[in-house]
Amino acid sequence: MIQSVAFIGLGAMGYRMAAHLPKHFDTVYVWNRNFDKAKQHANEFGTLAVDLQQAVQADIIFSCLPTSADIEALIAGINIRAGSIWVDCTSGVPSSAKHLAPLFQQQNAFYLDAPVSGQTIGAENASLTFMIGGDQHAFKQALPAIQVLGKLIQHVGESGAGFAVKAVNNMLMAVNLCAASEGLTVLKAHGVDLHAALDCINASSGKSNATETILPQRVLNRSFPLTFALPLLAKDTGIAVDLVRTAKLSAPVISLAQNLVQVASDTAEENSDFSTVAKMYESWSNITIE
Repeated sequence: MIQSVAFIGLGAMGYRMAAHLPKHFDTVYVWNRNFDKAKQHANEFGTLAVDLQQAVQADIIFSCLPTSADIEALIAGINIRAGSIWVDCTSGVPSSAKHLAPLFQQQNAFYLDAPVSGQTIGAENASLTFMIGGDQHAFKQALPAIQVLGKLIQHVGESGAGFAVKAVNNMLMAVNLCAASEGLTVLKAHGVDLHAALDCINASSGKSNATETILPQRVLNRSFPLTFALPLLAKDTGIAVDLVRTAKLSAPVISLAQNLVQVASDTAEENSDFSTVAKMYESWSNITIE
């Protein structure tokens, strides 16, 4: 039985995810590096804002921080309670999960790499996709808490597998976004109505999440809402390229897409959404995708 749950990291995703937990568990601890955010969450949702060491006494500990380096630094400064299960929703590095999992097991605890997909709307609606690597018994024990936050929850393999799937997933999204941005730029150059073109594409074999959602809801309407920062996409595509290198494979499309996303990130305005990759093509062509 899960008696207590904690959530560490109340950013754009974590703040919304943690809000669902008090509906199902009596004791829900929250902690954030900016502790005022934790107190705000407690006032708004009935969680308990506590210090980090108390938070990690929970049975199930969720975390959602920007990078694996952030998680490793955090874990290095705390005592892990025997029997606890740490569910790390960070979009992290597979090698980090492979390093952390045995450290937890030495203390009779478990670490699951459990990145999520679905952006802030999925966090708000508790409809996220979880891709989880690590001990299968610990996964089953933590599942009732994870199900509060997600719709599709898959155990995909050993430690690091969850992070690997997330990196490749985001890389595929980046490939589709780059290709769709290029394609619409070509169509606009030939005087094609882009809204009508997308209607055709989305009823045909060229459709993707980029054409169905990202371009019409973020780019063509010029809204570019900040829900997933462009530097984080660059980080994730970089992880995917590292996976290619460690496997000693040739993946030219992945490598090219990573270069394009990195250039877009390096040249974008501060606090840019991932969809602003399209603006890079606009700057090159002097054609606005609208």
